[in-house]
Amino acid sequence: MKTAFLMALMTALLMLIGDFFGGIKGMTFMLLVSIAMNFFAYWNSDKMVLAHYKAQQVDERTAPELYCIVAKLAKKADLPMPKVYIIDSPIPNAFATGRDPEHAAVAVNSSLVELLSRDEIEGVLAHELSHVKNRDILVSTIAATMAGAISTIAQWGMFLGGGRDEDGESRNPIAAILVMLLAPLAAMLIQMAVSRSREYMADKSGGEICGNPDALADALLKLEAYSRRGVMPDATEATAHMFIINPFTAANVQKMFSTHPSTEERVMLLRQQAQEMRNQKRGNM
Repeated sequence: MKTAFLMALMTALLMLIGDFFGGIKGMTFMLLVSIAMNFFAYWNSDKMVLAHYKAQQVDERTAPELYCIVAKLAKKADLPMPKVYIIDSPIPNAFATGRDPEHAAVAVNSSLVELLSRDEIEGVLAHELSHVKNRDILVSTIAATMAGAISTIAQWGMFLGGGRDEDGESRNPIAAILVMLLAPLAAMLIQMAVSRSREYMADKSGGEICGNPDALADALLKLEAYSRRGVMPDATEATAHMFIINPFTAANVQKMFSTHPSTEERVMLLRQQAQEMRNQKRGNM
């Protein structure tokens, strides 16, 4: 239902853009384009995101420790074994993608494996597998594909069509500029609505899967600190919501436009969860 709702919202945005730049014909054309895009995104959006970041698939032979961690956590979460990818990047981060648990993939930046402890890596991967278990990955991946397409189409319409009314006369150029700016913003707001709440849920269930919420909290603090040193190479606004930490943190993104809740708040909730788990353990002894 969430996926269908997201696709409907993105389709509506595309049709509004088509109406502005081409009237009824433009709206009809963008409806056909959006149907084709929705179908393509459902089956191929994960491959597009992985290809964009030049992710390389690994296995138990090429990355034994990482693969073993994912296999252990997937078994604990009662999930099929996802594909595992590594992205060559100096900024540590991670994300999950795929259309369902049977076709899922987790991708981690190479620097994450080098800079975090094993417990912290487990916390990060448990968070990503939680997105798989909660079936967030299809929604977030399609949001990335559609938001990027809406932004591109809005800009093309500005430069190629300029915006015309039903009589074929050019519309106000200021209004055209506003459409070019507001359409990507609207797509980004939809991403925010999808991603913020799911990050809290993935943190909580990730702490349960790895059994150590403190390790996930420590990992988030480290990832946040490293992200302040520079923007992740190849990062795009359309895919920022997919990562465990916003890859644009170092770019001083305003809080109201961030696709992620604050790291401090996430860490505080994880510390509380860890304390509750310790209290429960003591109570059972």
